[in-house]
Amino acid sequence: MEFICHTLDIPDNQSKGFDINGRLFFIVNKSGEYRAYKNSCPHLGIQLEMMPDQFLDTTHSLIQCSMHGALFRIEDGLCISGPCVDQKLKDTVIDIREDRIYLVD
Repeated sequence: MEFICHTLDIPDNQSKGFDINGRLFFIVNKSGEYRAYKNSCPHLGIQLEMMPDQFLDTTHSLIQCSMHGALFRIEDGLCISGPCVDQKLKDTVIDIREDRIYLVD
């Protein structure tokens, strides 16, 4: 396991992108629940954010692809709107121990 950051580094209802040894992924904190996904849209394979750490829509309730506006549920990465409906973001496995987030190999 590799240390990524502290849980406090990702405020509630926010997201943060990471590049750990060439692995691009992001973590979303939704009400204290942390989810991590590969930073790649299933539609075009591009990175999801236009600005650093901006992976959520304006309501902070869905993940949004900045290229074409596809919307994904935070809890499971399922696309519910846009050109990749019913496709999913790929999970990145993380582990949280004592307020520290680790990348699981």
